[in-house]
Order: sequence, then C-alpha cells, then structure tokens
Amino acid sequence: MESPPLLSEDASAVNSGSGALGRDNILSIIESAIDPGMLVLSLWGVAMYFEKTVPPAYLILSVIVFAMTFPGTTQLQSSFRKLVGQTIINWIVIAALLLATGIVTRYIREFSQSAIVAWLWVAPLAQIVAHRLLRLSAPVLVALQGPPRRAIIVGMNNQGIALARRIRETPFSRIELAGFFDDRELHRLNAPSGFPLIDKLHALPQYAKENNIQQIYLSLPMASQPRILQVLDDLKDTTASIYFVPDMFVTDLIQGRSGAVCGMPVIAVCETPFRGTNGAAKRLSDIVLSSLILLLVSPVLLAVAIAIKLSSPGPVIFKQRRYGLDGKEILVYKFRSMTVTEDGKSTYTQVTRNDARVTRVGAFIRKTSLDELPQFINVLEGKMSIVGPRPHAIAVNEQYRKLISGYMIRHKVKPGITGWAQVNGYRGGDDLVHMRHRIEFDLDYLRNWTLRLDLYIIFRTIRVVFNDTKAF
Repeated sequence: MESPPLLSEDASAVNSGSGALGRDNILSIIESAIDPGMLVLSLWGVAMYFEKTVPPAYLILSVIVFAMTFPGTTQLQSSFRKLVGQTIINWIVIAALLLATGIVTRYIREFSQSAIVAWLWVAPLAQIVAHRLLRLSAPVLVALQGPPRRAIIVGMNNQGIALARRIRETPFSRIELAGFFDDRELHRLNAPSGFPLIDKLHALPQYAKENNIQQIYLSLPMASQPRILQVLDDLKDTTASIYFVPDMFVTDLIQGRSGAVCGMPVIAVCETPFRGTNGAAKRLSDIVLSSLILLLVSPVLLAVAIAIKLSSPGPVIFKQRRYGLDGKEILVYKFRSMTVTEDGKSTYTQVTRNDARVTRVGAFIRKTSLDELPQFINVLEGKMSIVGPRPHAIAVNEQYRKLISGYMIRHKVKPGITGWAQVNGYRGGDDLVHMRHRIEFDLDYLRNWTLRLDLYIIFRTIRVVFNDTKAF
C-alpha cells in the first residue's frame, strides 16, 4: 500500500524556518542568559547613575552586547574559581573589541568617560555575583523541576561506563541511573562499582515500562547495527527518550539532534521537540490562544450546555479516559453528545453514521466540532495542547500499540485538540489502514514541529471543520 505524502509542500514552506534546539534543563537556560543579561543590566545601571536615564546610544550598545554574548556558556559543572577566571578573560576580549570599534568609529564619544570606566569593572563583577547566586539557588531550581529522570545505559563498554561516571559526578544532572543492560556475562565485563548489571537486552522493554524509565542511552558499537535496530524496534512500545552514545549510524530519527549529558556527547534518536525554549513557546502559545478562544466562545459554551441539558438526561460534560504525555492517563472533557457515557477504558465503539447513541443536539455539535470546545480547559490545565496528536481511547491505544510499530511514540508530546493528521483527512475511522496513516502523520508532526506549523494547522482546522464529511 502506498504511504500518504507526509509533510506537504504548503506545510513545508510554513515549516522551513526551524527554530533553535531547546535545552532540557532550566539551569542551562538561566545560565545561558546570565552573562548577556548582566552585561546589559550593568550597562543600564551605570547609565542611570551617570546620565540619570538610559540614552539611545546606551540602548544600541546593549543590543550589540547582547547579540555578541548570547547564549552564554554553561559552567555549573566547573569550579567557581575557574568560572571567575573564564568570566574575566571573556570580558577582556569583549571589552577590547567594543573599545576598538568605538574608537575607530568615534562612537565612543556618545558615552561618558566615567560611565565607560565604571562599566569595565561593574560588568564582570555583576556576572560573577549572578553566577554565584545561581549556584546557591540551583538545588531549589532543580527541586522545582520535579523528581529526577530515571535512566539506563545499554552496553557496559568503555563509553557507557564513562557516561555513567559523568552522570554520577556531575551536580544537578537530574538523572537517576538505574544501571546497565548487556548480553555479556558479568565476568566478561569491566564492571564499575556502584552500577549494577540489571539484565540482558531481551528484558529491556519490559523493564523500561515497569520501572518508569524515561531516558535510555545506547552505548553499542556501530558493528552491532542489527542488534541496535532490534533494540530500537523493541523500545517503540515505550515512551522513553532514546539517545546514542556515539559511535552511531543513521536511522529514522524523531527530533534527532546531537547534545551532551554531563559533558559526554550523545545523539538523540527519539525525543520530544518541546524542550527548553521550544517547550516554553509551545506552552505560552497554548495559554494565550486557549484563554482567548474560551473568552470569545463563552456564549456558545453556555448555549450548548443549556441545549444538552434540556434535550436529554445526563451530564453536560462527558469525561473520557485517554493517554496523555508519556502515556500517562488523563481525563479529557467534551460536551456529551450521546446517550451513553463510555469512557473508553476497557471497550470503545467508534461512532458511525446514523448511530442510535447520538442525540439530536449531539449530532449537531459533533458535526460542527462544538463538542470539543471544553478541551480548551484541558489545555489551560496543561494536560493537552491546542495542536498535537489526537488522544485515542485507552482501549484503542492498547489494541493498536501491538499492531503499529512506533504507535506509542506519539505520546512523547501532549495530545492536541487538532493535529496534522486531522487536517490531512484522517479524523475519523479506527480501522487499521486509517490508523496507520494517522500515526504516520503524527510522527511526521513530531519530526518537523515549529510554532509556525502549529499556527498553520490551526488555520487549516477552521477550514476543515466547515467541510468535514467524516464527523457524525
């Protein structure tokens, strides 16, 4: 069977400006902003002290300085003495470049000489103090991010052991290493102390699911390509993020990117696109758009609620059990459109045309997708997103995760009210053919996400709602 075209030309154009790769640690994000932030704030402070305001020349200089130094380097893993030395050296280089440019262009005349001298020593001092405060507050910031992520390493070889030691020795890594998986016997391994050999590779998928493993690091040589492919195929029924510890070969990557864990280079194989700044942008857009939409449609919400209450017995809001982020169960809100309230946990029957369970009001709100409006409350709660893979009934998930390779990868992100599959014609139908195509589009969305693609899908959804022949 021919696969459907995934990222179409129009969406590709929308998605061409891929954003910067997000960082997955709030400490790294804060630290990357400290150096440019302190340089700018110290410049403004000096301007206020000597000029009683921040003149345009200082504002222009602050933009130049920020562009030159952002993002700053992350140095939580180094000693504070080394940080101080590196900060001073970096500032000498930056200050020399700025002074030379100012003298050559004569732009330096726009600044008070006293202000320049003051900034030359206030700027690095502000950076050092800010870094020191970050180190003191780091334990609190780490605690705010929740419990550490449980991880395992596949392959007890030199690079795997080196990664394990880096994780153990690095402060604030937020990684709890459970141990190793390897097919070799313990007596054949150079096993480090403190890191247990849990089991052989065949037991890896079941262990990952039963022990809430969130990160898996594959430290296997390139010569083991068939074994690695088998491991990757076995892990497609989990929601764990998977990384290669090079050496590596190319496979079908979901948000593939290079990175580092405690200074050790790794390659992401299967990862969520919503880390760091990407995650913040996604969440902010969800909050702003869902709040605005709920405000605009509040009269419609009230009218639908009254119509449902007057037309048939039962609750106005119907709560359905669905799988959310990382495969965790959530309750999704919908306006009740049927006489039954099956939540889909154990059994689920797809609605068909002229289904006797659908009420008269229900038929209208399903056709116009008004039954989905309460899900914007789920978005505000942080359980869903406006755009993302549509959540399926739990019974449907359990059925198709066994039939479609990579099915559970769609749960690397929050489920959405609308999605890439829905605007490409795969809204209805729970047969295997439709579901395979739907999953292909969901995974394509994960590979190619940008905020512009989200906005494009939202606008496409508005058009699709009024011409949908698959809603009944």
